[in-house]
Amino acid sequence: MNANELVLALLDEGYSRKTWHGPNLRQSLKGVTASQAARRPAPGRHNIWELTLHSAYWKYAVRRQIEGGKRGSFVLKGSNFFARPEKGKATEAAWHADLALLESEHRALEAAIRRVLGTPRAKKLLPRLYGVAFHDIYHAGQIRLLRRLMS
Repeated sequence: MNANELVLALLDEGYSRKTWHGPNLRQSLKGVTASQAARRPAPGRHNIWELTLHSAYWKYAVRRQIEGGKRGSFVLKGSNFFARPEKGKATEAAWHADLALLESEHRALEAAIRRVLGTPRAKKLLPRLYGVAFHDIYHAGQIRLLRRLMS
């Protein structure tokens, strides 16, 4: 396996491919309801919904760095963490829309990474490319812990 294949494999394992280490990000979110996603473990702490959008945001941020996109062009206003659920919008439809945003940002990032691999810029970007996979795994673990605390 060459370095390019390894980066893509890490990206897949962190987000969607079945792994030996346990659930990846998408598996950690499977079956989570809007009510569960909105539940806070303690006042002032992030919930599953916010971690989901945080992950989507950083996929966007890495993609923006790869593509040279305009800062502040994320589909949601703000950066890093987004308060969820929005007042009066703790619905399954709103939750599924934000899950779809995560999926969309992942696919866009994957496409951007495929375009940059094999170019001179890839070496400079490498820590971000594998870092985003590690970021997914980190938050997958947090989400699994939050789910366990609910039961």
